[in-house]
Amino acid sequence: MSIEKKKLLSSVYIPFILLFIMWIVKIVELAFDIRLSWLGVHPMHLDGLPGIILSPFLHGDMHHLMANSVSFLVLAVALFYFYRQISLRVLIGIWLLSGMFIWLSGHEDSYHIGASSLIYGLAAFLFASGAIRRDTRLAALALVVAFLYGSIVWGVFPDFFPKENISWEGHLGGFLSGAILAFYYKNSGPKRKKYSWEYEEEEYLEEDENAYWKIKNQDSTS
Repeated sequence: MSIEKKKLLSSVYIPFILLFIMWIVKIVELAFDIRLSWLGVHPMHLDGLPGIILSPFLHGDMHHLMANSVSFLVLAVALFYFYRQISLRVLIGIWLLSGMFIWLSGHEDSYHIGASSLIYGLAAFLFASGAIRRDTRLAALALVVAFLYGSIVWGVFPDFFPKENISWEGHLGGFLSGAILAFYYKNSGPKRKKYSWEYEEEEYLEEDENAYWKIKNQDSTS
């Protein structure tokens, strides 16, 4: 098996497990005719704190789960494939920061559930990180994310969906979390491949700077 195939398979591992848990939870709900939405984030209530961890595993119905499944898997695999060194830290960061944002700013009379906050966070991170790094691969990834998921930005504005039961706080929290982490980890993770001409240019600049200081020192001692 090639190195790239091994890298891709290892990138799928954690996202697939998380998605598998989401589906198991929904199957259990349907099989036993129960609702676990009370385990979601209940803003500004102590009983809602566990929801910061549990809410992404919970979904209102099968349509809600299916709508999130593909986006979550694609974006999470992209994160683990391209940002292998920091992927787990970024995912956990988005998970916790977006959950805390919901708990602090969401409607106190409702429970917030679903993996949408993670999807918004992953999309924001991949786009922002790809945009600020001087790497053609990541810049291309940023453009793909913008093309496929650019329209989700409207989900952070509640006025666009006044009659929809949508947690815009989760969307906004995920979006902000992803952007913040992209800047926080801007110097970590994948490094841009340098070409030979860039090394030659750096050597030339270094030699030029050394020559300048040598002349400067001679002038000061004369």
